[in-house]
Amino acid sequence: MRTERKLTRRLDRVFARLDREPERPAHIDVPRMSRHRAVLFSSTLAFYLAIVWAVITTSWLVRLDWRVMFFRPYQQWPGIHAFLDYYVVLGQRGPTAVMVAAWLGWRSWRQHTIRPLLTLAASLLLLNITVGAAKLGMGRLGPHYATVIGSNEMGLGGDIFPSGHTANAVVTWGILAYLASTARARRWLSALSAITSLGVGLTTVYLGTHWLSDVLLGWAAGLLILLALPWFEPLISRAENALFALRDRLRARWRRTAPAPAAPLAPVALQPLAKAAEPAAPAREPVGSARGSRPPIHLAPGPHTTRSERTPVTPAGSRRPPHADRLPRGASQAARP
Repeated sequence: MRTERKLTRRLDRVFARLDREPERPAHIDVPRMSRHRAVLFSSTLAFYLAIVWAVITTSWLVRLDWRVMFFRPYQQWPGIHAFLDYYVVLGQRGPTAVMVAAWLGWRSWRQHTIRPLLTLAASLLLLNITVGAAKLGMGRLGPHYATVIGSNEMGLGGDIFPSGHTANAVVTWGILAYLASTARARRWLSALSAITSLGVGLTTVYLGTHWLSDVLLGWAAGLLILLALPWFEPLISRAENALFALRDRLRARWRRTAPAPAAPLAPVALQPLAKAAEPAAPAREPVGSARGSRPPIHLAPGPHTTRSERTPVTPAGSRRPPHADRLPRGASQAARP
């Protein structure tokens, strides 16, 4: 009982604090492309291009990929294999997008704005376009499908470079830090998303589904999308205004087409009928007076009796018609002629 009471009190405190959250926080500012962010974007882009060049030229990075593949981490540490099979789900696009969208949807409902959901949609759209195009354009095969030892496995129809799990983890969990309301929350969420995404990438290397260079390029690809989001903020703002304007138009049209409520009827005072409308009672005529050619009416003498007190009048004899060929009851057959 005490444990249940303590848990109930804690939940009441949490919900009470959530209720005190303002509907439209004024201190949440839209991130802009500052000089610091521009420098980070340029550095990350240079790192991205350097990894691509190192893999294309079959440099030391490709040799490192093969060494890690031959090391087979899933055989060196088999005890954590079951845990990492579940941990890698944090990089899958479907489950992570649903979880983050649920949280951002609740936040949009609380703050009466759809900017968080639109930002998530824009980031996932950029992720699918950029990472998908890079995968199909470079066509690198994964470790399980490698054909030539020491080769970069480029242009062979694969779709492994860069790592989609890593890039998706960076974007999906990093969007929470991007939309944070305070600088402290942004720092903590940025560190948490970086650790989660790197963990997801190293898990794919452990499972043997990605090269190490795939993970590095996927991390850079996801970070580039987060750093470039301020350039798309005006487009997100216009989309939000357009959606709200569409909502207002639909609401106004619905109000015009909705049937108007019926006006309440005014009380009607009931008035007595005019005496002229009542049928006049016929004048009583004296007994014995002649009324046209109608004979006079003679009332029966004596007191009036009820129907039950009257003597029943029964006709004598049988109601059946007489038959000559039939004998009355009790007559003998000998009397028949």
